[in-house]
Amino acid sequence: MPGPGTRRDDVCRLLSEVGVIEPRAAYRFATLSDAGMEWRMRRNCSISPSQLGALYASLCVVSLGVAGFFWAHGATLVLPFAAAELLAVAVAFVVYARHAADGESVWLMPERLVVEQERGGQVQRREFSRDWVRIEAREGGSSLIEVREGGRSVQIGRHVRTDLRPLLAREMRQALRGA
Repeated sequence: MPGPGTRRDDVCRLLSEVGVIEPRAAYRFATLSDAGMEWRMRRNCSISPSQLGALYASLCVVSLGVAGFFWAHGATLVLPFAAAELLAVAVAFVVYARHAADGESVWLMPERLVVEQERGGQVQRREFSRDWVRIEAREGGSSLIEVREGGRSVQIGRHVRTDLRPLLAREMRQALRGA
């Protein structure tokens, strides 16, 4: 645990001096950086795309080995069915790997709030004025957190458990108020 005089304490002191956060504020979901506060919400990914590729390669070796053995012993239809199976598994793995890195990041800086969302390799970035932005989370159901300024809005929290979304929204509102 960092003690007095650590880099985290220095960042907290600096952010409190410029009015970004309250000096003794406790944040559950946010991390502090030199630029401000950051919330990262990522998909719960149990296997990385590179691990998935290695798994698929080993599956191909085993499946084609078994199919080759039966093909050599006269069961010629086993090999085409094994190839079709491997093609279907490859399509499923590609779809999974494409969305494995999906996530959302929110940065609170002294003058603006930046929301960045990544879905399927596409990144969308929206910036809001810190003074005019509103953060709303509806209680109950599976509604997302809405970040709104004037006529522009974006929904965040897809990768956060539904019961934690109101807590995350409350924390973001507290950070916006600087308390």
